[in-house]
Amino acid sequence: MSFDLGPALLFCPADRPERYAKAMERADAVILDLEDAVAPAHKSAARGHLIESELDPDRVIVRVNPPETDAFAADLSTLSQTDYRRIMVAKAQSPKRIGRLDARFEVVALCETAKGVAQADRIAALDNVVALMWGAEDLVASLGGTSSRKPNGRYRDIARYARSRVLLAAGARGKAAIDAVHLDIDDTKRLAVEAADAAASGFRATACIHPSQVPVIRAAYRPDEKSVSWARAVLAAAAGERGVFSYDGVMVDEPVLRHARRVLSRASG
Repeated sequence: MSFDLGPALLFCPADRPERYAKAMERADAVILDLEDAVAPAHKSAARGHLIESELDPDRVIVRVNPPETDAFAADLSTLSQTDYRRIMVAKAQSPKRIGRLDARFEVVALCETAKGVAQADRIAALDNVVALMWGAEDLVASLGGTSSRKPNGRYRDIARYARSRVLLAAGARGKAAIDAVHLDIDDTKRLAVEAADAAASGFRATACIHPSQVPVIRAAYRPDEKSVSWARAVLAAAAGERGVFSYDGVMVDEPVLRHARRVLSRASG
């Protein structure tokens, strides 16, 4: 199983069916949310909207409620009546529970609690898990904290640690990693900086909560012309070399060549 939907994944409340098509048009993939975005009184109606929807299932992820909740069973029962087979498990923290899920479903495990982040390695190792995502606010709340960010807008150390741990756990198992949402919709500057860092660090995508964030994320993941030119040139130079060589005054070995290939892959994506 593979996971490569594009860099911008847009959340959409599952109880707002009038937004489904627009979300799909604006983003690379849509995450229909049955969890936090939907009030308990509206979850039943939201499930009905999912059943009636006709989106391309290859570009849909459905965020379901945590496995420990009563709503989780109802969510999976609903999805069995649709063509949607890729689910995001909210507050994923039990490898045993996730590993026992219906084999028809591909799982994006959302590690957003202290226990979930601590179990990220074991969760990533599961055959039905195709990607890991991390979440900052629920993580800090699970620790008894009050904010994932400092007054200057930067993540606190605990959030940065969780982000790194989830990325490493996913990468170690050859799974995709998805960066967390940026809640300040108007702060496009920091979103651009964090999305560019995510792309450079190895995240496959960044989730977002508003359509206006999609082009910012796409631009951040798209290599600039200078990077593309460098990648093409260094790969061309490698064709006539054996092993390590020097290009433009810099040592080039296989890791550098892999970086170059990734740049070209992102540029053509």
